[in-house]
Amino acid sequence: MSDSPFEGMEVISSYSRAQAIEDGVLVDVSQQAREAGFTVPVAMTDTLFNEYIVPDDRAECQDVNGRLWDVFSVLKFHIRGKLNENTILFDVGFIMKEKQRRLVQLKAMIHGGDKGEPVMTIMKINED
Repeated sequence: MSDSPFEGMEVISSYSRAQAIEDGVLVDVSQQAREAGFTVPVAMTDTLFNEYIVPDDRAECQDVNGRLWDVFSVLKFHIRGKLNENTILFDVGFIMKEKQRRLVQLKAMIHGGDKGEPVMTIMKINED
């Protein structure tokens, strides 16, 4: 017997993680995450990626790979000792245009992917 209140109900609509990546709502950063030591597929919201990971043209010495590495490094530090938690909150500093530094609150969530496999999604604190 299932504990789901939706048992036996027809699904009207669903939106898979793969569709979200294909549509650009999520950005797959799994390759860079693997290089940083993550073992599950990782995606970021397009808002986080486009507002903070892709640097402004005036942000000197900044690139996508460097900013991803910064996010993954800070996240790995915050994950230590919290292996049983599925949501991690953390702050990352980004150098913005004209060398302004902005501290941004992020959250990383471990959850089931399209087939129930563990995946991670990183987003701004106010996103879900």
